[in-house]
Amino acid sequence: MAAKDKLVFLFDVDNTLLDNDRVTADLKRHLELQVGPDRSARYWEIFEQLRDEIGYADYLGALQRYRIEHPRDPGLLTVSHFLLNYPFATRLYPDSLDVVDHVKQWGKAVVLSDGDVVFQPHKAECSGISEAVEGNVLIYIHKEQELDDVECRFPAEHYVLIDDKLRILTAVKKIWGDKVTTVFPKQGHYAHDAQVLATLPPADISVDRIGDLLQYDLRSLKLA
Repeated sequence: MAAKDKLVFLFDVDNTLLDNDRVTADLKRHLELQVGPDRSARYWEIFEQLRDEIGYADYLGALQRYRIEHPRDPGLLTVSHFLLNYPFATRLYPDSLDVVDHVKQWGKAVVLSDGDVVFQPHKAECSGISEAVEGNVLIYIHKEQELDDVECRFPAEHYVLIDDKLRILTAVKKIWGDKVTTVFPKQGHYAHDAQVLATLPPADISVDRIGDLLQYDLRSLKLA
C-alpha cells in the first residue's frame, strides 16, 4: 500500500471537469446528419437500454449494437471516427484544469469516474485531464461501490469528492461519513434534476461552476 496522504481530491469527469452534455449534443447532430433522424433515434434507444443494463454510458458499445441491426450502414464508420477524434479539450469547463492544479498544493488530485474501458480513458487522455492529474485515473463501473479499492490505491486521512451527481455524493457520504467532504458543482443536466435536488440531502459545499473553486482555500473547503 502507498504511504497515506493527508488529502486526496477526487474529480469526476463528465459534467464536472468536461461538458459532456455538449459532447452528446454534437454527437446527436452528427448522427442525424449521417444516418438520418429515425436511425439516430434508434441509436439513442439502444444507448439508453445499454446504460440501464450496465449502469454507465457506453457510446461505442451502443454503436456496436446498432451495427447488428444495420450492418451495411456506411454512416457507422463516420460516427466511430467522430467519437475517437473528437476534440475533447475544447469541451473542458472554463478553469477546470486550473482547479486541479489549485488543489494540488494541498494534496493529490485523482480522477474518479464511471465508464467503459476504452472511450472513458480515451476521453480523459485526449482532454488533458489525465495529464493534469499525473496519470492518477480510476474508472469503475459503479465508483461508489469501489471505495475500498480507492482507499487501497490512494490512501488518505481525508478525501474531497467533486462530482456533478448528487446521488453519487450522497452515496459516498453514507459510506465514508466525516472522512469525505462532498463538493457539488451545479453543472450539466443531472445537477438540475428537480426531483433529485428535492429528495437528497445537500452536499457539504455547492458551487455554480467548477471554476468557482479557484476562490476556495482549506478554510472555505472546511478542511482547516
